[in-house]
Amino acid sequence: MIGQEDWTPLVIAPADSGVDASARGLIEYLHGLEDLAGLLTREKALVFRGFEVTPAELDEVMDLLLPSRVAYVHGNSPRTKVGKNVYTSTEFPPEFTISMHNEMSYAYHWPARLLFFCEQAAESGGATPVVDGVRWLESLDPEVREAFAGGVRYNQNLHGGRGLGKSWQDTFETEDRAEVEAFLTKTEAEWEWRPDGSLRTHLLRPSTLRHPVTGTEVWFNQADQWHVTAMGDDVAAALAEIMPADELPQSVTFADGTPIPPEYVLQVRDHGLDSAVDVDWNTGDLLLIDNILVGHGRRPFTGQRRVLVAMCD
Repeated sequence: MIGQEDWTPLVIAPADSGVDASARGLIEYLHGLEDLAGLLTREKALVFRGFEVTPAELDEVMDLLLPSRVAYVHGNSPRTKVGKNVYTSTEFPPEFTISMHNEMSYAYHWPARLLFFCEQAAESGGATPVVDGVRWLESLDPEVREAFAGGVRYNQNLHGGRGLGKSWQDTFETEDRAEVEAFLTKTEAEWEWRPDGSLRTHLLRPSTLRHPVTGTEVWFNQADQWHVTAMGDDVAAALAEIMPADELPQSVTFADGTPIPPEYVLQVRDHGLDSAVDVDWNTGDLLLIDNILVGHGRRPFTGQRRVLVAMCD
């Protein structure tokens, strides 16, 4: 297994940057930075620590780090929109670990960058683990990599306002079916409206991706999170008793429809977490990642924790 010592995000602090320990100091530093894109590609992830950014100052900082913020359309995680294309991080109970993933790697379009902002650090725990996608891919058994080589098929059942999982209205941030259809047409997805008002979709995606600048191949899919095995034995067994797999809010198979063995899913999940580096939060910290080169997750925590996220193409 490839360990944490192989890579870690670059931490940028006021003392290292020659600017004040304030949001204005960070803005000054970013204005003076000649090639943020090149720095991010080279380092893969940047932590801005000690600048004491507040929510009121966040927009101006985001405008420099994310040139064109995009909405979380077609996102499958439970979030709350709190600003101009700014959202809460995934709203799962604090006792759970969120496994490693690249944001919206299941979608036809995905964000190139993610920016996390710690509005309130947890009492304990709550780190955001990040993993180098090259190392994640290399950590997997050849048998697993070969099995996934043909890609994966993501399946969604989005209810029309009441049901298990997310609604199509929440997922696509619209009440207009025509807008949803236009969006799905562009993504080459298969879909059907069902008599109960729900929407079923199918989308084929690759399991790995090559970075457009570096050309490096990385693990880039969320099969482990979409697989019923990720829910745990008890939950998976309970769901199997009340609904078939193709009726679950989300599920995944290999591209040809063949089931993905649970042991493959668990290896992907566990190797991603084992290869990750934890970014511990202080209130006011920011974390910028290249969403292709780096996967992310969340460690369990206690107390109140509020981390916001925004993304751009």
